[in-house]
Amino acid sequence: MPEPSSDTGAAANVVALPSTAAPPTEAPPFRIGAGIRVWLRDLVISVAISAFVIIFLYQPVKVEGVSMMPGLDDQERIFVNKFVYRLEPIERGDIVVFKYPPDPSKSYIKRVIGVAGDHIVIDSGHVSVNGERLSEDYVPAEYIDQRSYPEVVVPPNSYYVLGDHRSMSSDSREFGPVQETFIYGKAVFGYWPMDKLGRVR
Repeated sequence: MPEPSSDTGAAANVVALPSTAAPPTEAPPFRIGAGIRVWLRDLVISVAISAFVIIFLYQPVKVEGVSMMPGLDDQERIFVNKFVYRLEPIERGDIVVFKYPPDPSKSYIKRVIGVAGDHIVIDSGHVSVNGERLSEDYVPAEYIDQRSYPEVVVPPNSYYVLGDHRSMSSDSREFGPVQETFIYGKAVFGYWPMDKLGRVR
């Protein structure tokens, strides 16, 4: 008769299960070509947006000459809004950029003094519009041109423009009122030099 086993301890069966942990992954190698494509894409988008803004909305302009001093200095950089006059009329006091009537290849920048139908008289440098003398705090006393000019009636679709530095400006006193079709923008913001940063007035 077989003897009972003397091993009374329960044997533990250990089963090795496969590991469920994901194997370590390596970071994908940096591809120079992909980085360049992304950079070029961003550059093209930036250029397109800039082109849209410049072509349809704002244009950077460099002021040449002293005819708009002291508000605008020679070589000052400003932005011109080329779209604004599609939404609102040109008004007295606006500083506008326009093609020079005797030579449209050149551009001038002046202040609008009179609109269509206005009667403009300049007496010893003092400007009157429709019988009322203008208060021109943007023209320092030393910049006033003391000469007098006969009355001008601004024709339809035209504007009478003057430089703020009256004794150093070629303007409507010389070449007459400017037709609306010659005006292509309004000076709105100065950006260089930095001490002139701000709205053009």
